[in-house]
Amino acid sequence: MQTIHHITDLRDSVQRWRRAGERIALVPTMGNLHAGHLKLVEEAHKHAAHVVVSLFVNPLQFGPNEDYQNYPRTLEADKAKLQAAKASLLFAPTAEEMYPGGRETITRVEVSELSEILDGTSRPGHFAGVATVVLKLFNMMQPDVALFGEKDYQQLMVVRRMVADLSLPVEIMGVPTVREPDGLAMSSRNQYLSADERKLAPLLYRTLSETAAALRKERRDFERLQAEAVYKLSAHMRPDYVSIRNAFTLMEPDADTRHFIVLAAAWLGKARLIDNIQVTIGAVSDVHGYTNAASVGSR
Repeated sequence: MQTIHHITDLRDSVQRWRRAGERIALVPTMGNLHAGHLKLVEEAHKHAAHVVVSLFVNPLQFGPNEDYQNYPRTLEADKAKLQAAKASLLFAPTAEEMYPGGRETITRVEVSELSEILDGTSRPGHFAGVATVVLKLFNMMQPDVALFGEKDYQQLMVVRRMVADLSLPVEIMGVPTVREPDGLAMSSRNQYLSADERKLAPLLYRTLSETAAALRKERRDFERLQAEAVYKLSAHMRPDYVSIRNAFTLMEPDADTRHFIVLAAAWLGKARLIDNIQVTIGAVSDVHGYTNAASVGSR
């Protein structure tokens, strides 16, 4: 596995593969890799001859009071995991390499509407930072396919909308959330949890599961379901939101909606946990990854 820190070297490598007619997959990460990230790499191998993993803690997507400075950086451990996962190349640039003119005046990409709800309300500017860095990575590598975890569902939808609106020639694939045995979605920020908090953390997934079960029973009182979930979480967490949305658009559902996603964010100590569950009414089971085949804006 190559480890590259400079954009010029990255372009040289991917251009050689492209001239040979070989497909390239990109897995963008902020490092501190866990089994969820490695699942993305595993899936990427199914769709391309070469898997590039980017490792960059992107300052543009952190707010002024968030954990940019303290976000765990574990480059050497990450390299070992990616070597074992048979990644072709690790791209680990510095902030100066990515933003040589500084971050204050850089051109930013805004994905309207989708970026302004849910996590966008709680974290203003976050998705502009995400869209900007992802577009830069796409331009640097020109991958055939890029893979994102469904735990960050709103991020996945924002990237999909950006790709569609800007006519970018890259396929975006969502990969189902990887969970701990007790249901907690794997996240680099889980290490912020104390031992006692870690025991409480699965409450988020259990609460979403209960809301999803109610939807399968054809309950349509969405506001009440959301309020019930917030109440349950409030026993041990500080809920940010629980929201039932149309899974294809992230807009509020209506009487005809059959594909739902239940999303939530909640604080537990220093950790802000996010999670979601997809629900398809009338199907045998929930359908993970159907956003891969559906266009943003369909219902």
